[in-house]
Amino acid sequence: MVGGRGPFPHVPKSESRPEFSVTPLDLDALFGSLRRFPDVEAANLQAHDATDRFLLETAAGYVTGPETRVAVIGDRYGALTLGALAVLGVGHVRVSQDLYTGRLALQRNAEAAGLSGRLEQLGLGAALLDGAEVVLLQLPKALAELEEIADAVARFAAPGAVLLAGGRVKHMSLGMNAVLEQSFGSVQPQLAQRKSRILVATQRKAVPAEPPFPVSEENSELGITVCAHGAAFSGTRLDIGTRFLLGFLDRLPDARHAIDLGCGTGILATMYAKSRPGTHITATDQSAAAVASARATAAANGLASRITVVQDDAMSTFDAGSADLILLNPPFHLGASVHAGAALKMFEAAARVLEPGGELWTVYNSHLQYRPALERLIGPTTEEGRNPKFTVTRSVRR
Repeated sequence: MVGGRGPFPHVPKSESRPEFSVTPLDLDALFGSLRRFPDVEAANLQAHDATDRFLLETAAGYVTGPETRVAVIGDRYGALTLGALAVLGVGHVRVSQDLYTGRLALQRNAEAAGLSGRLEQLGLGAALLDGAEVVLLQLPKALAELEEIADAVARFAAPGAVLLAGGRVKHMSLGMNAVLEQSFGSVQPQLAQRKSRILVATQRKAVPAEPPFPVSEENSELGITVCAHGAAFSGTRLDIGTRFLLGFLDRLPDARHAIDLGCGTGILATMYAKSRPGTHITATDQSAAAVASARATAAANGLASRITVVQDDAMSTFDAGSADLILLNPPFHLGASVHAGAALKMFEAAARVLEPGGELWTVYNSHLQYRPALERLIGPTTEEGRNPKFTVTRSVRR
């Protein structure tokens, strides 16, 4: 949590039109000060996009003063949260971010702007949305994640709340409208600007007694139960890269402490725990939804006492030399950008956390050719298997 003043203040609102507006100069100054750190930083990776700008410009029509109760979901590095505070003049903002790096980046950017005492970082749920009148959302890629968010807004926000959901046009689909219409009586697409579009959702509908997530599914192929929140990669399905790596389960070494790095729903951790009764496993991911999913998966398979689940950024809180085995299926995207930075950051982290002689087993798309980086950062690396799409390597910490 950063700052925080407890519940949203209940202040009588003026009947006049909104007092606040957005000027290009205001937003340019704010956006120019934002950093992605500790996430990967590069010339082609920005801490804001045109959708952030469009959402704030649209929100200006719904903010009537500092007392307007605003919640933000999916803010990547703080552009929406700090824009609502510094440019729209909102007194206090609650924000939920799935990624650990986004939470840290927002904290740093808020401190640099002197705004850390006016925001509160929370998980998706009642604490975030109770009494919220305006909700700003960077649309997620997964429809399941959008379904979970829309249900939460309809379930907990103020009766007359408006949800402003924005995204880049090239990443939007009519399916997003349909998902929002499950929870709202009115979903109005706005005219696109700067290749971004806003969906305005109002008239929240009654929700079922139980939230729709997490979902659970028996995987007959693996013989385990998989649980998933909406934002968890692949949902309850078995990712094809993970499936290929699991084909080498019998060849993995017996470990004292094994780590499932970038654990997703915890399938690798669960399968390794089942095959190695004497090993303690730590599953870690920077996604809050993945961590909650992996924790639920471990519990559903009777392994909660043997699998510790941690939200972290590339094992930044792990002790050096504390593991003798790491399993990794690294991402090759950073947001919407194809970028090797996330995988390289994980390789560097594995080099620090593995003890000498410890092993990193990695599965990756063969065209990415990670082996030279693994050799350089970890140690001697051998190809254990390859199919038409994926390569599995074993790297021994020098």
